[in-house]
Amino acid sequence: MTHPPMQKQDALAALAALAHETRLDVFRLLVTAGPDGLAAGEIADRLGVQAATLSHHLKELKSARVVHCRREGRSLIYSPDFAAMGDLVGFLSENCCEAGGCATAPGGGSVTTDRC
Repeated sequence: MTHPPMQKQDALAALAALAHETRLDVFRLLVTAGPDGLAAGEIADRLGVQAATLSHHLKELKSARVVHCRREGRSLIYSPDFAAMGDLVGFLSENCCEAGGCATAPGGGSVTTDRC
């Protein structure tokens, strides 16, 4: 399924949501867990975050559309929205190399985009 390219406001919301230490830790933990995700309680246990605090951060990540949430029985399961992250990287690099020469990633590797 193809969807429209990410808009600036969506990119800003995603970046703002991830620009907090706890939310970034949550997101990275969810990426490690993969598409199956993790229950909110397990996220809290693994990161040592209180449930009320975690609830706030998960709400922010969900609102910014960088995580999905589904109910399984009595548990809320959170997983990363890999498509949204791909869209964000695409948005950030959509004009890559237009000015000539390709960007290099840290360590000397090439930045991988459709244009490079």
